[in-house]
Amino acid sequence: MNKKTIGFFSGIIVFAIIALMPIPGLSAKGKMDLALSLMTVVWWATQIAQPAFVGGIYLMLLIIMNVATPVQVFSSAWTGSIMWLVIGAYLIAGAVNESGLGQRIAYSFIIKFVRSWKGIVISIFALTFILALLIPHPWPRAFMIMSVITVVAETAHMPKRDLAKLGLAVFAASCPLSGVFYTGDTSLNPLAVAASGQSVNFVSYFVYMGVPMIIAALLTMFLFLFLFKPSQEVHIDVEALKQQQAQLGGITAKEVRTIIWLIIAIGLWLTSGITGLDVGWLTLIVALMMSLPVVGGILTAKSWEGVPVNVLVFLTSAIAIGNVGKVTGMNSWLAKTLIPSNLPTNIYLLAIVITLFAMIIHMFMGSVIAVMGITIPAFVAATAHMGISPLAVSLLVFSVTNLHYILPFHNLAILVGSDPDTGGGYTQKDVMRLGIPLTAVVFVVAIVEMFWFHLVGLA
Repeated sequence: MNKKTIGFFSGIIVFAIIALMPIPGLSAKGKMDLALSLMTVVWWATQIAQPAFVGGIYLMLLIIMNVATPVQVFSSAWTGSIMWLVIGAYLIAGAVNESGLGQRIAYSFIIKFVRSWKGIVISIFALTFILALLIPHPWPRAFMIMSVITVVAETAHMPKRDLAKLGLAVFAASCPLSGVFYTGDTSLNPLAVAASGQSVNFVSYFVYMGVPMIIAALLTMFLFLFLFKPSQEVHIDVEALKQQQAQLGGITAKEVRTIIWLIIAIGLWLTSGITGLDVGWLTLIVALMMSLPVVGGILTAKSWEGVPVNVLVFLTSAIAIGNVGKVTGMNSWLAKTLIPSNLPTNIYLLAIVITLFAMIIHMFMGSVIAVMGITIPAFVAATAHMGISPLAVSLLVFSVTNLHYILPFHNLAILVGSDPDTGGGYTQKDVMRLGIPLTAVVFVVAIVEMFWFHLVGLA
């Protein structure tokens, strides 16, 4: 039997064991919810099918088996702004990429600043940070940067092995830097906030997460530079890059309109704390306005193809794990069962304990969203009496889980980048070489983050 077949039957066996065994303190619906959730997580971890198919099965079974009502399953995801934020983010990302604006920015930056291997790696992290504000999703952002880095490598006559190393740098940079801005990863950041039951605006999120995630990015970059060296001396052919840049031509009217709408979007995001308008609705309306004649003309009917239905289904299922778990009592039972009752009151020791538990669970579950869906509600419930903001607990779990990976499947961005079709092409061995020592960095980031949360009044 292959891995998918083993994973398929393993999930069913886990479901049957949980469903049939007596579990004191857990209601019948809570037990069935736990059985379905763990089966889904096993299937996600073993990749028996594309994650959205597995997530869709989970959603349907919740309803068919009367574990939760359709309103309980879907309402939190679709009546709130999270899913619409994701849709708007993909549309805006498509506009920046299709207009050529993203490539123009990348070429200009590299031609001006990059002259060595170290310069390329630093530029990857710098561009990821800059474009995180303009392209509100890590995958389109990483693909665009990877396309430019590929040209840099080709003009420098770089071996494919070295290009693969740079591919890992591109997708590794997206993990911490996607967490700097609220719109940096619209499939994770708003989800982490929503799991806490709290709300933030664009500016307050940056206040909480900007400094810790920038530090995490710097530590990741330094670790990468220490571990990965070029197999030969790198000579950047600036003239060849200028020729590639020249092929883009002069800035077009479409790019100008894109820039204007990006400025409007960023302005609306920055002032959302003043206006009280939700970032999700603002993002979607800006994206939709890009399709109008006269003021837009950027997005077309074909642009909708850039909004992946599979991502929306997967996100809906991941959100449902946490929300339905709250309704059925699964979350509170997990908190009492899995998490020590005597959690340390010292915030730094608490950060270490939370990080350790989140990482252990992540090692087996694989999916960042699945781990968040189960562990965040559990840790929020377990720390409710400590006077620590649920938002601090939620953001900490999200941060350490998103930064932690040993194998590619532990982080979807790393997994996507490992596919040769995406331009990354690095191996599982490369990921382990970075991921294993990065585990120590995650603990450092957790302590730094808790210190920062204490400074800003969250902990």
